[in-house]
Amino acid sequence: MTTQPSSTVTSAAVRSADQLARSRTRRGSAVKSALHGTGLLLVLLCTLFPFFWMVSTSLKTSNQIFAKPPLLFFQGTLDHYRTILGEQYNVGGSLMVSLLVATSATLLAVLLGTPAAYALARFDFRRKDDLWFWFISNRFMSPVVIVLPVYLVASQLKLIGNPALLIAMYLTFSIPVVVWICTDQFRSIPRELDEAAMVDGATPVFIFLRIALPLALPGVVVSSILSFIFSWNELLFALFLTRGDGVTAPVRATSFLSGYDVPWGEIMATGTLIVLPVVIFALLVSRHLVQGLTMGAIK
Repeated sequence: MTTQPSSTVTSAAVRSADQLARSRTRRGSAVKSALHGTGLLLVLLCTLFPFFWMVSTSLKTSNQIFAKPPLLFFQGTLDHYRTILGEQYNVGGSLMVSLLVATSATLLAVLLGTPAAYALARFDFRRKDDLWFWFISNRFMSPVVIVLPVYLVASQLKLIGNPALLIAMYLTFSIPVVVWICTDQFRSIPRELDEAAMVDGATPVFIFLRIALPLALPGVVVSSILSFIFSWNELLFALFLTRGDGVTAPVRATSFLSGYDVPWGEIMATGTLIVLPVVIFALLVSRHLVQGLTMGAIK
């Protein structure tokens, strides 16, 4: 009777143990991947469900909105959109006012904020840190603190209802956002590029416009999106500083909440039209948005 050598038995046991360990590792990785995917799916559903409910409610009739249990499948209608776009509510005019104000505030914030961000990132000058802190501290102040003084001054100057006043107020929080984000983006660009351009005789303005700004485009896009969203959704200043047909879309949406009969269909239709431009804008610049979210990767 023959027996296997001890070395053969040992190696077979080691291989068996390695296979078992790899099998357990694969099962553990599969479980982790499944849990990770399930978690992401739940987060996605929780994020998208309010938008789904808003859009679906805007397409339901009044009886379908209050149906029990809630209807997931129904024959849609555009009556609520026809109502809010009519002369009674004039939501279309308010959307145009919001688009004008938000676009103007965003463009001015980028035009004024990007040169300031480049100067803070590239040049050394007196009280630089204080200037940087001043830009950031503007985001610390609550709008409630300044809306009443602004309203009183604007009333004396008869500027209530002037879109230019609203744009100026939105610049107070849009420019700090642009400076904050773009300064870090410009700092991530190697200084050697500036030095090489200066050796070739390039001016600081040429370096900023032709070299630094294109490389910092993802950060500029991200700051533009945030500035546009903040300006588009802002309610407090618009509520105090606009009147009549010059009110913005968020202010117009608050006009539905009066009395005991709440027109949920019109409210949801207005909310859908308010959200839609922001979604379209984000989709158009999604490539730059992803790059901007990884700021600092340029080395």
